[in-house]
Amino acid sequence: QVQLVESGGGLVQAGGSLRVACVASGSTFGNYIMAWFQQPPGLEREFVAAVSYSGSSTSYADFVKGRFTISRDNAKNTVYLQMNSLKPEDTAVYYCAAGNDWYRRQTTTAYDYWGQGTQVTVSS
Repeated sequence: QVQLVESGGGLVQAGGSLRVACVASGSTFGNYIMAWFQQPPGLEREFVAAVSYSGSSTSYADFVKGRFTISRDNAKNTVYLQMNSLKPEDTAVYYCAAGNDWYRRQTTTAYDYWGQGTQVTVSS
């Protein structure tokens, strides 16, 4: 079992930056691929970014490439999402997830554990 707790969400103006974090507990953090998903109001949860077990590989949705950076610190059991050049359409609840299927990393079903989410609101 893995427990995931996100933090760092908030309100930011368009063009600004925000970093969200997710701390894991209950199991060996380095045994999991970690990912971030977003769920805008009224819409389904969608893939944002994923990072491999060691952090050597990353993957991004096209709409965040060049703006968002995912990273992890296995010594701190933490995964981060640095979000730059934020847009109003980035407004969503951001969830971190842990799983073991890199090939299906962009699908929600590839992940066994989810955090409770953190709200990110970007004002225009």
